[in-house]
Amino acid sequence: MLLGFKTELKLNNQQRTLLAKHCGVARHAWNWGLWLTKNILDHNKTNESEKLKFPTAIDLHKLLVAMVKSKNPWYYSNPKSFVKICRGSAPVPTPAKAGQPRGVCPYKNYTNHLGLLYECSKSTPQQALMALREAWKRCFNKTGGVPRFKKKGRRDSFTLEGAVKILGDNKIQVPVIGILKTYERLPQVLTKSCTISRQADRWFISFRFDAKQQESGNTSIVGVDLGIKALATLSTGEVIGGAKSYKKYAAKTSRMQWLNRHKVIGSSNGQKAQVKIARLHRKIANIRKDTLHKLTTLLAKNHGVIVIEDLNVSGMMANHKLAGSVADLGFFEFRRQLTYKCELYGSKLVIADRWFPSSQTCSNCGTKKETLSLSERVFECSHCGLVIDRDLNAAINLSTTVS
Repeated sequence: MLLGFKTELKLNNQQRTLLAKHCGVARHAWNWGLWLTKNILDHNKTNESEKLKFPTAIDLHKLLVAMVKSKNPWYYSNPKSFVKICRGSAPVPTPAKAGQPRGVCPYKNYTNHLGLLYECSKSTPQQALMALREAWKRCFNKTGGVPRFKKKGRRDSFTLEGAVKILGDNKIQVPVIGILKTYERLPQVLTKSCTISRQADRWFISFRFDAKQQESGNTSIVGVDLGIKALATLSTGEVIGGAKSYKKYAAKTSRMQWLNRHKVIGSSNGQKAQVKIARLHRKIANIRKDTLHKLTTLLAKNHGVIVIEDLNVSGMMANHKLAGSVADLGFFEFRRQLTYKCELYGSKLVIADRWFPSSQTCSNCGTKKETLSLSERVFECSHCGLVIDRDLNAAINLSTTVS
């Protein structure tokens, strides 16, 4: 199975600038392709008799080379030389020959038909257009919304494809950019592509690799009931509390955003304040991810069968009284992590039906209550007299559905 690995990069100022330029090229290709495809869709709506073919990712890249790269000199390393060559006032530089000493000619690799060195990797706009085509595909299949234009500084990322090699414990070589160092030890695996992204003022690299599935000898069955008061209640009686990191730092987040209200957009102080706010949001997200990773790993490694409910997370998010708490705990992320970790560690994940009355059924005699409000945190059975915590009762019922 494929696993993803993501770690922080250890960069100097020159590398940070180069990564930011790659993000700019990917964002420009995405926005240009989105503008073109939207115009094609608008044209097809108004002219049904003369419809244009919706372009594929290959078609978009061919149009990008013909229409955009020839008019934007910042795609190349030396824009002034590019303009002079196009005007015919400068000779065309020749690429480096085989066996030529390193550093003699600046145009060593990734040259175009003019001999100019690409400042950014050729795969960066290609991958951006491929991602755009996949976004439109999800939109047409009604599994996603309409793609949106990207803005500088928000979710900056780009994908590189080609000669990606892991060198040693904490070095990785990527096309055009060269060797990048990491703080964390890298897995010694083979990979063909990588994605570099920015969060606040830090840069991260991620890639996928093949991992062997492990065989689990555990046969124990555990039911997991997710809740707001406690993140998870197990049928064994264990209760795992949620991090609730956003609730913990809500006052600090509000204070920092309030202090930033009068900062001039684009000013130095405004950018510093935005970085501080982004750091705090990154910290909140990291605390939530750490809690979920520890819990899902504990369940997948120590139990053979795990039973959870098919929660309607989108419906819970529509309730303004529950939306903040549900988003803070990360119910969807919990199920996503548990799905692939059960496959990795050899355990089985069972999804109970959404309408299974786990909270309303007595775990001792099986009697079902007609009504049970959310304010009733203790389950009292009128038939057998059982008094038990509501969440624990639901977790036990989930575990008995399989056994």
